Amino acid sequence: MVAKASLAILENELTMANAVYRGYEGEFDKKINGYEVGDTITIRKPTDFTVRSTITASAQDVTEAKTTIQVNSIAGVDFAFTSQQLTQNIGELSERVIRPAMIQIANQIDVATMNLYKDIPQWVGTPGTLVQSFAGFAKGAQNLDQRSVPQDSRSAILAPADFWALAGSQTALYSQAINNKSYREGEIGKIGGINTFMSQNAPTFTTGPMGGTPLVNGASQNTTYDTTGANTQTLITDGWTAAAAARVVKGDVFTIAGVYDVNPVTKATLPILKQFVVVSNGSSDGSGNLTLTIAPQIITSGAFQTVSAAPADNAAMTFVGTANTGYTNNLFFHKNAFALCTVPMVKPPGAVDCSRQSKNGLSVRVIPFYDGTNDKSTWRLDVLYGVKTIDPRLAVRVSGT
Repeated sequence: MVAKASLAILENELTMANAVYRGYEGEFDKKINGYEVGDTITIRKPTDFTVRSTITASAQDVTEAKTTIQVNSIAGVDFAFTSQQLTQNIGELSERVIRPAMIQIANQIDVATMNLYKDIPQWVGTPGTLVQSFAGFAKGAQNLDQRSVPQDSRSAILAPADFWALAGSQTALYSQAINNKSYREGEIGKIGGINTFMSQNAPTFTTGPMGGTPLVNGASQNTTYDTTGANTQTLITDGWTAAAAARVVKGDVFTIAGVYDVNPVTKATLPILKQFVVVSNGSSDGSGNLTLTIAPQIITSGAFQTVSAAPADNAAMTFVGTANTGYTNNLFFHKNAFALCTVPMVKPPGAVDCSRQSKNGLSVRVIPFYDGTNDKSTWRLDVLYGVKTIDPRLAVRVSGT
């Protein structure tokens, strides 16, 4: 009863994690006794193709990249019931004990899922500005549309300040169906086909120190598609402040002069510069050189083309935001951009009574153990999970305008 109640409350309390893909749990169903911390599955990523415009057939190899998801995170809460408390009905226990515990667990899982934002290279709007109008909100939707992100299963997670600023802007609309909910209930609902939610876990990203005038050091730094699924590469740069620690940090976003984005379906050049994200922290040497690890790869042709052209030597690099500044990152995404896996945990051989409950891609394990001296039962409640960015193209970080 406790395990079932815990699972139902967990599903209800998730925000970001409820909007991402949770279908990979099927990869785990071959392990009968459950899973331990560190277990890993390998999954295939979607492939791409080019379209021919002639009558002559030209077969393409099916290139399926692989990636892994590791269930390496535990969210657990422990609490004690007296025998007297256990005589209460499950509704009372759920409200007084189980619900507060599951809210904490849901919050931890949501934080872990939201923190995947650092994998996303797309960032629109003016950092530090609230999303307080439809025009500001539409920047995120427009970016998804320009890049042919599927229009179904889109969600937006807004920080409280952005959410309430946007809700406030709706109260002035001449539509009772919209402004009544915004004013009386604080609801925004679906905007432009995007389900919109508020989360206190919307992250704040602090940009790197930067410094200098960073330039691409060497032409033709394009590459071919990485079938391992990492989709990262190195980029040799110079012009940085010399011998400075952590010039860039993971999550920094930048563009390169003359390097434009392309539509992933048609490969047509878009009227926006391609954005790249720094994958790991980097420091400049004594001459101001810095080799970055970035995503996505710079691919100039073929089914996996990402850019209009390779960067030229000495092409200027422009970073989003001001150095050493914290910015709220609202996140718009299609559910397939990210994945959450929660799996049934091992039933320990010494556990006399253990329950595992799974539903809709979520799994909870509950184990009680009894203290006969004090007539008290201690209960441990665990969720084993892993999160992963599956397709960064399907998301965008959004600031206001």
